[in-house]
Amino acid sequence: MATNKKKIIIMGAAGRDFHNFNTLYRKNRNVQVVAFTATQIPDIEGRKYPAKLAGKLYPKGIPIYEEELLLELIEKHKIDEVVFSYSDVPYQHVMEKAAYVMAAGARFAVEGGAPTMIESKKPVVAVCAVRTGCGKSQTTRRVAEILQSMGKKVVAIRHPMPYGDLAKQACQRFATLDDLDKHKCTIEEREEYEPHINRGVIVYAGIDYEMIVRQAEKEADIILWDGGNNDMSFYKPDLLITVVDPHRPGHELSYYPGQNNLLLADAIVINKVGSADPDGVAEVRENIAAYNPEAVVIEGASPVEVDKPDRIRGKKVLVVEDGPTLTHGEMPYGAGVVAAQKYGAAELVDPRPFTVKSITETFEKYPEIGILLPAMGYGDAQVRDLETTINRTKCDLVIVATPIDLTRIIKIKKPTVRVFYSLQEIGTPNLTGVLGGFIKGLKKTGKR
Repeated sequence: MATNKKKIIIMGAAGRDFHNFNTLYRKNRNVQVVAFTATQIPDIEGRKYPAKLAGKLYPKGIPIYEEELLLELIEKHKIDEVVFSYSDVPYQHVMEKAAYVMAAGARFAVEGGAPTMIESKKPVVAVCAVRTGCGKSQTTRRVAEILQSMGKKVVAIRHPMPYGDLAKQACQRFATLDDLDKHKCTIEEREEYEPHINRGVIVYAGIDYEMIVRQAEKEADIILWDGGNNDMSFYKPDLLITVVDPHRPGHELSYYPGQNNLLLADAIVINKVGSADPDGVAEVRENIAAYNPEAVVIEGASPVEVDKPDRIRGKKVLVVEDGPTLTHGEMPYGAGVVAAQKYGAAELVDPRPFTVKSITETFEKYPEIGILLPAMGYGDAQVRDLETTINRTKCDLVIVATPIDLTRIIKIKKPTVRVFYSLQEIGTPNLTGVLGGFIKGLKKTGKR
């Protein structure tokens, strides 16, 4: 490669970073992407972005390193620019990274938004959020349900979670639960895909989102972007719905890139209104009015349901919650705790004395998790560690508050109950009205 090319490192977490590369740099002969760095997700570093995906300019692929090595890489390779490409971090975090990069002599850049949004030939409804754990998944399911009731064939495209063989994950299609086994999906992937599949919605995901949308367009009336973390849509949305969380008021203005989703939203769902402090709801409403007064504001709740609630009363329970929500999402509790309190559990059992290997490491990295157990499962070894931890924990009952039936993946040698939650809109305006108006308006855009 020519030495006069601008040398770049992309900081990421196996999602936005790969998308930024694909849309901005893969065919750009004026730059050389020397490396990716990785954080948030375990066991990504040490791999390569394969040549098959990287394109003709990168016949050997692109190495992926731990983010901790960033400054060494800048010095070793005389890097000109570092591109920040991951989500759900406070602004303080972003600018601290910028300071270190600039002190090391490189330019710090942030990409995303319009330059990386691929345009679809079909209408795109995007569901994004200001933080992980706002209730984006149940909102996406509700949107799909409404569109289906209007006679539309909905195909969901999920934000990437490529934790396996990257070359084999360029474009994946999930229509049945067997497809989850076929593609060797992790717990995190299953949590996002399985609820859609159970409702008759085909899901696409992978790495190459240009290829993915062209395949999805062949069988969709509407493309439904199911966002991850608080990242921006990978596609240019014809309707953007952003979910906010009054349990964390102010985060909609202080986390990257969630505020962008707030600013761009056509409709904003204030979720969890029933369980949040009224002052938190009021603060979020005030911030919406100040920063995006044109958006339609919808109030919603995510009530919990339990398959066998009578089992909980008086029991010492281990609560297993969604992993990303408790880790980088920083939520102090989820639906499992709500169910335990609602149905009279005697005690929440602390799993930390019983953790093993990668689960122990998760608590060391995220000590604020406390006495809940995140359902971490980014690979076979971590799934085994999760199973061992659950079965070692001394409790009467396991409350499984993950979006999937965890007992399909691991063998839990204790009684279990499952927690379910869905979006319940409160009054009007509501999603039915917003989506009905959107469908009527499509005639004017030519996308039908």
